[in-house]
Amino acid sequence: MALRFITRHFAKDLGIDLGTANCLVYEKVRGIVLREPSVVAVRRNTREILAIGEEAKQMIGRTPGDIIVIRPLRNGVIADFDLTKEMLRHLIRRVCHGRVFLRPRAVVSIPAGTTEVERRAVIEATINAGAREAFLVEEPVAAAIGAGLAVHEPNGNMVIDIGGGTTDIAVISLGGVVTGQSVRVGGDTMDEAIARFVRKNNNLMIGERTAEDVKISIGSALALPEEAAMDVRGRDYVSGLPKIITVRSEEIREALHEPLMTIINAVRATIERTPPELLADIMHKEIVMTGGGSLLRRIGDLIQGDVGMTVRIADDPLTSVAIGTGRTLEHIELMSRVLVGVTRSSS
Repeated sequence: MALRFITRHFAKDLGIDLGTANCLVYEKVRGIVLREPSVVAVRRNTREILAIGEEAKQMIGRTPGDIIVIRPLRNGVIADFDLTKEMLRHLIRRVCHGRVFLRPRAVVSIPAGTTEVERRAVIEATINAGAREAFLVEEPVAAAIGAGLAVHEPNGNMVIDIGGGTTDIAVISLGGVVTGQSVRVGGDTMDEAIARFVRKNNNLMIGERTAEDVKISIGSALALPEEAAMDVRGRDYVSGLPKIITVRSEEIREALHEPLMTIINAVRATIERTPPELLADIMHKEIVMTGGGSLLRRIGDLIQGDVGMTVRIADDPLTSVAIGTGRTLEHIELMSRVLVGVTRSSS
């Protein structure tokens, strides 16, 4: 009884953005307290965990043959349950400073359109990682809450959340997704498209970190007022020797055309299925973009020009989902309608 009292009154309440590329943890009252890459380094044969998060990310492309770096989440879903559980345990223990007996409540974000099996996997991993209660909220709803939209009111709000593994598009009213779509295209897909383009056109093999650096430095969705260029280092595909080339922003824009069109087609399909009354609400307001992919230069202008509605990038698109999970937990009674799953630990 005493332990239950201590847990209830002194345990932390956490909001967790369980992302394909990064995991963010929001602690009630304090805000975002932890941000870690969603990667785990393990020994190839024994599966012994060597590093999690930032330490593991530094090993990408630099490990000996017996060590591999794995992303436990792929395209917004759990690809490796055991490693996801260990990563969640790592996050919870870091925030709770190792006091595992203080089991926190946790709200975890999931992509829209996940199956019941995938939802159960996230809940089970969260409980096994040390939470006493686990709640689920769909990522576009959490993003809308984090961006300051009044999702519990009877008005239409439209959100485009471009994460590492998925892009979630949703029209939200009265705390739920009225219509939406999740496509498995995101920041990782853009990086892969850049790497393929460079290999095909320049016979140069580059890693995912280099491709991401190129995207961040000179990538754009539409023409820039001043086009840019940068040197890229990699391995020549023919000779196998080191090589340096110069890539231009126009080339990277060409490489990004296909994933960007997939996102735009998903946005169009969502708008076409939106009830007229809610569509009128959105036209009077604006479409809000969140997620790291929304930081690609002029992507808002591209979507706005295509659908003919005002598009706004959230003030802090990288943290909108995490902030939304935390605010959901802070106002759990008011936000109860946005939750799509609840489980309590039996211990």
